[in-house]
Amino acid sequence: MHAFRTHTCAALTKADVGATVRLSGWVHRVRDHGGVLFIDLRDHYGMTQVLCDPDSPVFAEVEKVRSEWCIRIDGTVKARDASLINPKIPTGEVEVFVRDLEVLGTADELPLPVFGDQDYPEETRLKYRFLDLRRESLHENIILRSNVVRSIRKRMWDIDFNEFQTPIITASSPEGARDFLVPSRLHPGKFYALPQAPQQFKQLTMVGGFDKYFQIAPCFRDEDPRADRSPTDFYQLDLEMSFVDQQDVFDTIQPVIAGLFEEFGGGRKVDTDWPQISYRDSALWYGTDKPDLRNPIKMQIVSEHFAGSGFAIFAKLLEQDGTEIRAIPAPTGGSRKFCDRMNKFAQEQGLPGMGYIFWRDQGNGMEAAGPLAKNIGPERTEAIRQQLGLEVGDAAFFLGGKPATFEGVAGRARTVIGEELGLVDKDRFAFAWIVDFPMYEADDEGRIDFSHNPFSMPQGGMAALDGDPLEVLGYQYDLACNGYELVSGAIRNHKLEIMYKAFEIAGYGSDEVEKRFGGMVNAFKYGAPPHGGCAAGIDRIVMLLADEANIREVIMFPMNQRAEDLMMGAPSEPTGEQLRDLSLRVIPQD
Repeated sequence: MHAFRTHTCAALTKADVGATVRLSGWVHRVRDHGGVLFIDLRDHYGMTQVLCDPDSPVFAEVEKVRSEWCIRIDGTVKARDASLINPKIPTGEVEVFVRDLEVLGTADELPLPVFGDQDYPEETRLKYRFLDLRRESLHENIILRSNVVRSIRKRMWDIDFNEFQTPIITASSPEGARDFLVPSRLHPGKFYALPQAPQQFKQLTMVGGFDKYFQIAPCFRDEDPRADRSPTDFYQLDLEMSFVDQQDVFDTIQPVIAGLFEEFGGGRKVDTDWPQISYRDSALWYGTDKPDLRNPIKMQIVSEHFAGSGFAIFAKLLEQDGTEIRAIPAPTGGSRKFCDRMNKFAQEQGLPGMGYIFWRDQGNGMEAAGPLAKNIGPERTEAIRQQLGLEVGDAAFFLGGKPATFEGVAGRARTVIGEELGLVDKDRFAFAWIVDFPMYEADDEGRIDFSHNPFSMPQGGMAALDGDPLEVLGYQYDLACNGYELVSGAIRNHKLEIMYKAFEIAGYGSDEVEKRFGGMVNAFKYGAPPHGGCAAGIDRIVMLLADEANIREVIMFPMNQRAEDLMMGAPSEPTGEQLRDLSLRVIPQD
């Protein structure tokens, strides 16, 4: 007999009744039923009920067993009485009578229970993550993640992509976040960087003559944490292709992503029509570049109905350059109570409020109600209603100013309205490509910098760079799903003269470009092919598939909100010897 088990805790069935078996696992819980002890024994695969009574030679030892002890038992498989069958587990028709016991590992008093789904403080869960991982829901999430990665690899191999590994220790590169720097012992005063993404290496792979590359790539970014973002590292499906345009990339990755969601989505509907929405339209309609299309609400510009109207706040606002009024339709939201609640929401977001109109049935016809309706009159309110396609019982909310000042709040308000009115189809994955991103953005002082990936090809090539930088669009694209960015990519700028010009506009001279990106600049002198690709966030994909709101629920060993590993004690102070080896000195902060 094997030293630890003849079967896993999910393997025994009625066909095994009468057999002598050996199981090993953790004590999930112990129940004492009048001198008969029942133990739910758990391993990675499942659960088996084992029992022991005074007739067992090891009854006294079994009485000592406590939750989360790791034990090995030998026993005889018995059929459960029909009334005691548990249909929820594969082993529910049988139980094992214990005849021998070996304690493989005892457990101290638990800082958090494994049995049950009680909520515990995140700090406790992360410090004792090894215990947290034993809990059913988290354990299943991590297995889901493993299966998703396996499926990704197979799907990529099946469409003739080759998997290559790129360096983990490399040079610093601007990817939109702070680098994690690694001091060099052999080159005192110089530093490597952990890659924010394999961006340059995958482009160099294309220059090296390989046609289709992919990698399950670790990426390292020193970022502020969010519910959908790790503060230190994450994994992505990274891919690149030669001799492709933007649509080729879409046609390649869409079946991979759609297939994953069909395979692991638990029967939820997976949209097959993935619209391509410009960045400008996405911001206008949804207030974000990662819209949740399960929510049918689409915002519209209604400035013409308020220009010169009796509502002085909006009328005067529209006299200023660059301002507009947007409406958020709210089907079925036509009650003063709901409208007041949304107005309060806007105030909580830092705005003075949010104007509204709602339409109600007065018996002798439809009436527009609310302060705005009284100020602008029936003709204008009717024009607004018709433009927005609203009916009796519906409402509309209004925000105005320069879009940059209210767009984010408008997007969040759209989300809240859709949720509260039950308009969001929860049983669905809705995708959209966001395209035509601006290449550049200006700060408050008018300085121009890249707004997205600096290695992207501008639409129109060199000619596009001769005009207003803020009007230049790039061949850059994101894939949004249910309000999250899942994929980001671009067609790359593979022509040196265009690259130099693009960086010059952002304030980087040719010397700086060659210093920072010398490897790629040098490679592009030797016949670089047109190429492009994208990267899909594996953590976010699994988070959506697992229906979790926090990315830490699908990462095996995540950091906390302060980018600390409470289990391993990182970050930690280096020893004096380590600092001397690296020619470093830590300067205490005031």
